[in-house]
Amino acid sequence: MDEIAIRIDNVSKLYKLYDKPMDRLKESLGFSKKKRYKEHYALSNVSFDVKKGETVGIIGTNGAGKSTILKIITGVLNPTSGNVQINGRISALLELGAGFNMEYTGIENIYLNGTMIGFSREEISQKLDDILAFADIGDFVNQPVKTYSSGMFVRLAFAVAINIEPEILIVDEALSVGDVFFQAKCFHKFEEFKEMGKTILFVSHDLGSIGRYCDRVILLNKGVKLAQGTAKEMVDLYKKVLVDQIETDTLENKESLEDKCDTLIWKNNYMVNPNCQEYGDGKAEIVDYAIIDSQQLYTNSIVKNTEFSIKLKVKFKEQIEEPILAFTIRDLKGTDVTGTNTMYEKVNINVKEPGQEIVVTFKQPLDLQGGEYLLSFGCTGYRDGKFNVYHRLYDVCNLTVISDKNTVGFYDMNSVIKVE
Repeated sequence: MDEIAIRIDNVSKLYKLYDKPMDRLKESLGFSKKKRYKEHYALSNVSFDVKKGETVGIIGTNGAGKSTILKIITGVLNPTSGNVQINGRISALLELGAGFNMEYTGIENIYLNGTMIGFSREEISQKLDDILAFADIGDFVNQPVKTYSSGMFVRLAFAVAINIEPEILIVDEALSVGDVFFQAKCFHKFEEFKEMGKTILFVSHDLGSIGRYCDRVILLNKGVKLAQGTAKEMVDLYKKVLVDQIETDTLENKESLEDKCDTLIWKNNYMVNPNCQEYGDGKAEIVDYAIIDSQQLYTNSIVKNTEFSIKLKVKFKEQIEEPILAFTIRDLKGTDVTGTNTMYEKVNINVKEPGQEIVVTFKQPLDLQGGEYLLSFGCTGYRDGKFNVYHRLYDVCNLTVISDKNTVGFYDMNSVIKVE
């Protein structure tokens, strides 16, 4: 156990779900012998170890059990069965500020939280300057926290949690608090922890951060540990889970993922932007679309420096000569980053009769920096020398680029460096 920081041994967490509050009351008072609840296992026989000095990520869909396992490790919840062993002092970035007293000043809450974690008043005093500098909320630290803005509150809570230098750091989506400059400071501190050889357990939906920081990744699905391995292996498997294709590999007929998805509505594999801008004269319609990674998975999470494809299915309502199909990738600020169309690529599409459908596939390497982007699609063309928009879908879905190395700007030069 000397080399193990966290040991999870067959841990389960059962919740009793009652249809009515009265049913819970009757059972607690012993008035009912009938079972009046449904059993829901948030976790079922989960086991794993985290070695000292490791950075381990936990990923999974909503409801997979990620937050539950972290709360059990930090003592917020008790397991229904199984054992948890912790070897080291923990600081948890879960529900920031959960232990704050709203009537106390910032200074008083710093000492309160530090004491709860296990530090003496003298030890906290030694860390006080670092905490105040990190939070950077000025004289507000001497005011009751109930007077703070939400931004100041999370800055102070994060500063307390991350500056006490624990042996084990537990992080649950907490690195995205505050403004962009504070986020940069948080990530820098996180990297310092990793360089110092601290043990880190990291839960995030940001697959780019998972790939960048984690030595090993655990994939949870519906309360069960599905697998563990390298970040790339687990992200690939996670993408199968996202589109309900996790059992495809065991099909007796070995039906390919692409063949299976071709029988379905492609766009159902993605979250569609409810605020998507859609317009056009209706003479053609983009009826379906897909984003496909290098493993032929229908997913909008693509690993940087791999090939991916965009498919557009278009139905023509009228005869159109040489329609132009296009896609554009924009950043979250609305800046067009890149894109292309069939005219730029010198691909001519033949005249289409009413009722006909075509599928156009754009295949290319992905050299964009890791992060979130938005995709737009279009079907346009020229008639009698005039430009016509038949159908456009602006910011219809997102594209997540997973990267363990980002450079400057929008895309990677993929430089090969030689030192002599």
